[in-house]
Amino acid sequence: MAGKEKFKTTIGGQALIEGILMRGPKKTEIVVRKTDGSLVYEERETSKKAEIWFFKLPIVRGVYRFAESMRDGMSALTFSAQFFEEDEKTEPQGLEKFLVEKFGSEKVEKTMMTIATAIGVIIPIALFILLPTLLAGVFDEAIGTGVVRNLVEGAIRISLFLLFLLSVSRIKDIKRTFAYHGAEHKSISCYESGEELTVENVRKHTRLHPRCGTSFLFVVIIISILIFSMFTWSNPFLRVALRLALLPVIVGISYEINRFAGRYDNVLTKVIRAPGMWLQKLTTNEPDDSMIEVAIEALKCVIPENEDEARW
Repeated sequence: MAGKEKFKTTIGGQALIEGILMRGPKKTEIVVRKTDGSLVYEERETSKKAEIWFFKLPIVRGVYRFAESMRDGMSALTFSAQFFEEDEKTEPQGLEKFLVEKFGSEKVEKTMMTIATAIGVIIPIALFILLPTLLAGVFDEAIGTGVVRNLVEGAIRISLFLLFLLSVSRIKDIKRTFAYHGAEHKSISCYESGEELTVENVRKHTRLHPRCGTSFLFVVIIISILIFSMFTWSNPFLRVALRLALLPVIVGISYEINRFAGRYDNVLTKVIRAPGMWLQKLTTNEPDDSMIEVAIEALKCVIPENEDEARW
């Protein structure tokens, strides 16, 4: 791989609990380091639905890929977590015991996975979309105009997002996950530079990457402010319903903007990327060598034999 030209890849990843998920053009690989130092591999086939013409349409592809990444991400997190719960496992009690006896452990696990995924979607929507709308509605009489109300709502939304990132970035276990996040970025940057995937080569690359999910989330917030500002209904319940209805449009537009900013290098894309790159300083940490090894293993597993298939 040494000496190859620089390029951009479609391969992306996600940090897990003591592990990393890498999603390639043909398959997805999860690699987790257990407490004894050994590595666990889980290979999954990458969905082919993204190749259907409908899911390739602008806006639509963003909504689909976001939903897919949420589903796969929650499943991968559950997979990685199981290796650190084994020592703490106890016999099911109460409601859990009743459900396992009535429906079986597999069905209960799938149900819990569905619930966890739903919660993973509902909480960000409630925290960053609905709560700012309701808080801004409290000041309706003092604010007056719809335009000012939307600006206040946008300021609340950005403040909550930044406060959330600052808070979680200080949690010890999250710091390790963010270090794996940094390892993921570093390994992909090394691969895109055409360098051999070794710990030494990966370590010298930046932990910030223009196509990061953190950047995407920030774009979602900014686009939501712009789109919501076009609608100025005073009734807070109508505003909440409208916010929910517009979410797919916002996600789709944000995906296209993030895709554009990540694919090209010019003054405009650098300006678009700048806030997200800055926020990545909160959501990524410098990894140790063992984390980089995990990232390299996961990345190597998803690089196709014909590497042109992984080029963007």
